[in-house]
Amino acid sequence: MAFDGIFTHSIVHELQNTLKNGRISKIYQPYKNELLIQIRANGKNHKLLLSAHPSYARVHLTNELLDNPNEPPMFCMLLRKHLDGSIIENISQVDVDRIIIFDIKGRNELGDVSYKQLIIEIMGRHSNIILVDTEKQIIIDSIKHISPAVNRHRTILPGHSYVLPPAQDKTDPFTVDEETFTKKIDFNAGRLDQQIVNKFAGISPLFAKEAVFRAGIANRKTLPGAFLALMDIVKQGKITPLLFSKGNKEHFYILPLTHLGGESKEFLTISGMLDRFYFGKAERDRVKQQGNDLERFIFNEKTKNEKKIKKLEATLTESEKAEKYKLYGELITANMYAMKRGDKEIEVQNYYSPDNELIKIILNPQKTPSENAQSYFLKYHKAKNSVAFVENEIRKAREEIVYFDSLLQQIESAAPKDLQEIREELMEEGYLKIKQQKGNKKNKPSKLSFERYESSDGTEILVGKNNKQNDYLTNKIAARDEIWLHTKDIPGSHVIIRSKQPSRETIIEAATIAAYFSKAKNSSSVPVDYTTVRHVKKPSGSKPGFVIYDNQQTVYVTPVEDLIVKLRK
Repeated sequence: MAFDGIFTHSIVHELQNTLKNGRISKIYQPYKNELLIQIRANGKNHKLLLSAHPSYARVHLTNELLDNPNEPPMFCMLLRKHLDGSIIENISQVDVDRIIIFDIKGRNELGDVSYKQLIIEIMGRHSNIILVDTEKQIIIDSIKHISPAVNRHRTILPGHSYVLPPAQDKTDPFTVDEETFTKKIDFNAGRLDQQIVNKFAGISPLFAKEAVFRAGIANRKTLPGAFLALMDIVKQGKITPLLFSKGNKEHFYILPLTHLGGESKEFLTISGMLDRFYFGKAERDRVKQQGNDLERFIFNEKTKNEKKIKKLEATLTESEKAEKYKLYGELITANMYAMKRGDKEIEVQNYYSPDNELIKIILNPQKTPSENAQSYFLKYHKAKNSVAFVENEIRKAREEIVYFDSLLQQIESAAPKDLQEIREELMEEGYLKIKQQKGNKKNKPSKLSFERYESSDGTEILVGKNNKQNDYLTNKIAARDEIWLHTKDIPGSHVIIRSKQPSRETIIEAATIAAYFSKAKNSSSVPVDYTTVRHVKKPSGSKPGFVIYDNQQTVYVTPVEDLIVKLRK
């Protein structure tokens, strides 16, 4: 894990410099395991993100805009009661563990000074955020409750004493010298990086592998120096927040990781780097969990229509035999004198063929010659009449597939709030049953909002993330002379440039946003059409989000997430 004890040491130092003596002004809990705290410090407002997410636990300052629930959860209400208006006196780390303590001074209901500790434990699926009474060291509450039945060694429940996680018998890397390091490592045992992780507190495999790599031929002469050189960088605060990417893998750390290779990008602050690294990751994970049933339903509906088309095409192929059935009926009628009930087949001359070839016709022995002729004429009329119906059904099924494809794409780039709008749309279209709330209250439609971006020259760009947003944005919000963009023949978002004559740079940036929020997100050279809103029309009776347009021009762009992050308001 990149968020190791060494990394925690550095982020604590950054937060201490930024937030110490700051006043807590607002507290939100946008998601089950995450808090967003607004703090006024050094003349500025800062947003502090505390996450106990099982996969993305972290602590850092953020510029992200997170949606808050209409009703704050109980833990959020309790934090507001105890911490609103309080001062952050200190931010510290427990030894070299991934535990951060915010020492907070405030006043209780009687106006007396009280001291609290907000403790964040960054430990994977065991991560937690705990509010503790400093004097009594009693837990007031936590974002996750751990009962004795779950962990008999350490209970995390209101009213229980706060106990630190069991200490690991490891050496503090900040105090080690060359001699101590050499004694701790068995150079004949191999797997030196794993030994470093096991012997020294707060060291991740990334740090250990980098030390071994920098040692060259790692031995008792080279490895201690390489390890201590990295530790000196951390001690002196000369860190470099970096994002590393190689193929589809990304890593972050506060030191150059030369053993990884690939590309790297430097950031001014650790918080800025973490904001970039986690951009969309935790949100996509939440969407995957919350929208799993929705995605499965849409996928099944799409599959049903694909199977339906195969059956209809088989019926259409059968319908193409209509002229053959008519020919058989006419030939049976012309040769009725040579047939009798009980015949299973007849071979006759095809008068309609230039060569007068012989043709064999299968008969129903239970029917008279006249009835066999009528049977073929009936098949002819049935097949002929079904062609138009089958072709229409195939067209409808293909439209359904395009529609469900667009919904699947929208789920991929959806925020949790967008899922509710997609559910509402499926209810309105009759695919899902409308669930009435308790007390016979009518379900209120969610309030539509759009993602907002600002181009390099300051022009506002709006993005619809689902069909309801797309329809409202294009047909209600956008002015007729503003610019509308959409990926060419690819499911994606409607994008509006709020300008009648945007610069070429703005068009390219808006096109990049349109490509990013489309099915071609991971492709290069994506075609994006753009035209004025007046040339975009929604056909009567068409599916949500569907439009037709003309007078368009096309640009080719490659979606770049860094640009999306940069332009987001």
